Amino acid sequence: MTTTTNVATPIVSGTTPLPSSSSSNNSLSSTSGATLAGNFQTFLQMLTTQLQNQNPLDPLDTNQFTQQLVQFAAVEQQLKTNDQLSSLIALQQTTQATQALTFVGKNAVVDGSTASLVNSSATWVFDVPSTGNMDVNITNSSGQTVFTGSYPVSAGKDQAFNWNGLGSDGSQMPPGKYTMTATMPDSSGTAVGVSTQIQGAVDSVDLTQSPPLLSIGGQTYTINQIKKIVS
Repeated sequence: MTTTTNVATPIVSGTTPLPSSSSSNNSLSSTSGATLAGNFQTFLQMLTTQLQNQNPLDPLDTNQFTQQLVQFAAVEQQLKTNDQLSSLIALQQTTQATQALTFVGKNAVVDGSTASLVNSSATWVFDVPSTGNMDVNITNSSGQTVFTGSYPVSAGKDQAFNWNGLGSDGSQMPPGKYTMTATMPDSSGTAVGVSTQIQGAVDSVDLTQSPPLLSIGGQTYTINQIKKIVS
């Protein structure tokens, strides 16, 4: 439903073989888990010393020896797993950065109630639960109410409320951040809040952060906070 006033416009719009001494050194040098690598090297030294100094008349019990080999292999696999996880994290970060760059210049919708007034325009998006009158209250960054109004709306999703920056007294509000609160009466007549979202162009991406941050109207958001992209 489209409603037009002179102030605002709501629009619907395996275990592995034991490595040699040299290969285990190479494995240790490539791992990022310093603590786990230290334990691995200590275990290897203890096992080697134990084998070299065992009593020929009372050799190491076969079951104990097997258990130690299993533990050895498990630690080795954990080291390799850590390396693989590091590679996956790096790949994921690259993918996120590439994806974030594709949003630049596009209009995005994210959860929130604070929008930026730029060029005498600020937009909020909301889902109307039922047909009726929606009361709107807009405050500035200081918490002062600058605009109030009541508009007939129909039930539906993704409805946009475009504010031209004119206050209730007709004066033009300066650029800045403004917060909108919307309420509607429920079946018993009690005013209940309407969830709001904000819409704005993605003007930049900060790739130095993990995950990357998208800038929309002077505020930053992560990719998973974007609900939709609109034309």
